[in-house]
Amino acid sequence: MIKRTLYFGNPAYLKTNNEQLVVEMPGTGETKSTPIEDIGLLILDNQQITITQALLSKLLANNTAVISCDDTHHPSGMLFNLDGNSLQSQKFQAQVEASVPLKKQLWQQTVMCKIENQAALLQHEREEYKLLLTYAKDVKSGDSENHEARAAAYYWKRIFPDFLQFRRERYGPPPNNLLNYGYAILRALVARSLTSSGLLPTLGVNSGHVDPLFWDVDPPRLRAI
Repeated sequence: MIKRTLYFGNPAYLKTNNEQLVVEMPGTGETKSTPIEDIGLLILDNQQITITQALLSKLLANNTAVISCDDTHHPSGMLFNLDGNSLQSQKFQAQVEASVPLKKQLWQQTVMCKIENQAALLQHEREEYKLLLTYAKDVKSGDSENHEARAAAYYWKRIFPDFLQFRRERYGPPPNNLLNYGYAILRALVARSLTSSGLLPTLGVNSGHVDPLFWDVDPPRLRAI
């Protein structure tokens, strides 16, 4: 079952009752609810949202990722369940002690998959994509020749219309802001899966890779309860 993503951009009071997330809207008095077990990601994007500790506890027990945004709508933090696996401490230790060759191999696999996905999207959009498949095939351990960056430069020049003159930059003009927000959501979902497996999402396999989680964003409206 695909878990739901809930976005709250207006003032609200969030609490729990009978294993449900209950939403009370100030002013109107309107009340809605949804089963906590159906929620995979909760985004809090208003400074006048109140959430109870009881609800937070149940959300974390359900392995729901909770993202809090600041007053400029930027994701400023995440909450995850850190007690979801009986072998958690052993897995944490294994992560910390992972060898450099293992990390390089994992990064190689990650970059290869990323480039292959970029190629698949370009193919879907009827753009030239075969060079990316060559890059993916040639990725070495640790991506020592930086094929990720080469592929990215090729990909971004072709995925958007020419008139945008698009460049992928952390603080660049739109649609960079929308991409940044999308990265934040995707990273939260990946981190949620890692924590459910007893792993720490803060320990990566490539310390030199820039994490896009807190890049500037202007959020689009996701499905709200």
